[in-house]
Amino acid sequence: VVLPAGRAGMPSLYRKARDRASYAFALASVAAVLRVEDGIVQEAAIAFGALAHRPWRARRAEEALLGATATEAAFGRAVDFELEAAQPLRDNAHKVRLARNLAVDVLTRLATPVSA
Repeated sequence: VVLPAGRAGMPSLYRKARDRASYAFALASVAAVLRVEDGIVQEAAIAFGALAHRPWRARRAEEALLGATATEAAFGRAVDFELEAAQPLRDNAHKVRLARNLAVDVLTRLATPVSA
C-alpha cells in the first residue's frame, strides 16, 4: 500500500486487530493520515489490510471526508460509504464491522488534538 508522503508532523496512525496478541496475522488493519484545520478535514489517506487478497486504499472514504467536519459521525459515514459494497464470505462477515470500528477509531484519534 502506498500512502501519499505527508509533510513533517502530519499525524498518522496504524492499528491491527488480532485474535490473540501472540498471533502475527491481523483480522483487520487500518493505516491513516489525516490533516484537520479548524475542525475541517483537509487531507485524508486511509488503507485497509487483512480484508481482501491485498491491502486497498479507501479512496471513496477519503473523498467523502474532504471538507467534512472532523467528527466521529462523519468518519463513520465515510467508512460506511467505503464498505457498503463489501461482499464478505460466509465465515468472515464480522471483519466488515471490525474494520469499520478500527477505521473510525483511528480517524477519531487522529482528529483529536493532543493535550500539552
